[in-house]
Amino acid sequence: MSSRARNLLVAQSGGPTAVINSSLVGVIEEAGHWREIGIVIGAERGIKGVLEESLLDLSAEDAATLAALRYTPSAALGTSRHKLRPGDLDRIVDVFDKYDVGYFCYIGGNDSMDTASRIDALARERGYDLRVIGIPKTVDNDLVETDHCPGYGSAARFVASTLRDAGLDTEAGASSTPVKIIEIMGRHAGWLTGASALARERPDAAPQLIYLPERPVTVEGIVSDIDRVVRRLGYAVVAVSEGVRDPEGNFLAAVSEAVDAFGHRQLGGVSAYLADRVTQATGLKARFEKPDTMQRASTALISPVDADEAYEVGRAAVRAALEGVSGQMVNLIREPGPSYRVRTGLVPLEKVANRERLLPPEFMADPEEGVTEAFLAYARPLIGPPLPPHGRLVRHPIRR
Repeated sequence: MSSRARNLLVAQSGGPTAVINSSLVGVIEEAGHWREIGIVIGAERGIKGVLEESLLDLSAEDAATLAALRYTPSAALGTSRHKLRPGDLDRIVDVFDKYDVGYFCYIGGNDSMDTASRIDALARERGYDLRVIGIPKTVDNDLVETDHCPGYGSAARFVASTLRDAGLDTEAGASSTPVKIIEIMGRHAGWLTGASALARERPDAAPQLIYLPERPVTVEGIVSDIDRVVRRLGYAVVAVSEGVRDPEGNFLAAVSEAVDAFGHRQLGGVSAYLADRVTQATGLKARFEKPDTMQRASTALISPVDADEAYEVGRAAVRAALEGVSGQMVNLIREPGPSYRVRTGLVPLEKVANRERLLPPEFMADPEEGVTEAFLAYARPLIGPPLPPHGRLVRHPIRR
C-alpha cells in the first residue's frame, strides 16, 4: 500500500444490537492513532450508503459523543439488508477509489461477511489496493469460526432477566392466567432461546420449558408438556424460539410468505399461536409475549463483557488492516482454563460467509431442561455480572 495516508470506510449492516456502536467506536478511535489513516468515513445504511455516496466524516465527531456512543444501542450509521445486484461491486470499488478508501471495515453477520468477501475479491481482480476486514455482530450468535459474537451477550442478558421476571409475574397470577409463552429470536439457531435457562435461580424456576429450533417438536407435544407442568406447579412459563419446527421441518408459525433480500422468511407469531392452542386443548388461560427487537436494543441490560469485546474487535480490525491483512474477519477465541478470557484472531471471510452455527448436540437437552450444564458454562460469562438476586417470602403462616 502507498506510504501516504488513505481513508478508512466503515459501515454497519443487518439487525442492530445493543453493542454494535461499541465496535464502531473501536474502529474510529483506533484509526485515530495511526498516521497511515486519513479520515474515517461512515457509510449510512450499510453498503447502500456506499452505492448512494451517503457518507459521513466520523473523524470530526468529538470524544464525548464517541464515549456516549459506546453504550448506545442500535446502529448509529443505520443499517440495511441490501443484496448485491449486478454492477454493485464495480460501483462500490469506484466509490472507494473516488474517496481514496484504502481500508474497509464491515460490521455485520454472515450475509455481510459474504458482501465483504466479494468486495475483497473484486478489488484484487481489478488491482485496487484495498484492505477488507469483517467485524462480527449478531444477537443470534450463529457465525461460524468464532467462540461467540458481539451482541449475543447483551441479548442473552435481556432474555435471562426478562424470563426471570416473567416467572414471578406468572407465578403471582397463576390462579387466573397460569400459562405464559414467550417468543425469542432465532430463525434456525437456539443460542438466544437457550440463554433463557440462565434465568433459573432454583429448581422449578422459570422457564419451565424451553423449545429450540434444532429440536423438532409437535404442537400436541408442547401442549402436553405445558399441561403436565401446570398440574405439577400450578403455572408454566415457556421460552420458545421463533423458528421452532415440526418433525417435517416446517415452521410452527410464520406471519407471511414474504422474504427479505437474502431469501430469509419473515417469522413471528408462534407464541400467539401456541397460546391459543393451549387454551383450546386444555382450557387453561394463556398469555403470550413477544419482546422482538427489544431483545437486541436494551440499554439497561447491556453486558459490560459484551460491550468491551465489541469495542476490541473494532480496534483489532483496524490493526489487522494496517498490517496488510485483507479478506479476513476478526473472531473471538476463548482461552482454556477455569477463568473466562478471550483473545482476538482472524479467519478468512469465505469461511464465515453464508454459513450458520447451530447449537451443538452437547448443549441441548429435553424441553424441561432445555440446555445442558455445558451450555450454561459457555453462556454464563458472556452476560456479565450475575443477575441481582430476587427475594422470596419464607411464607410463615399465622395460626388460625
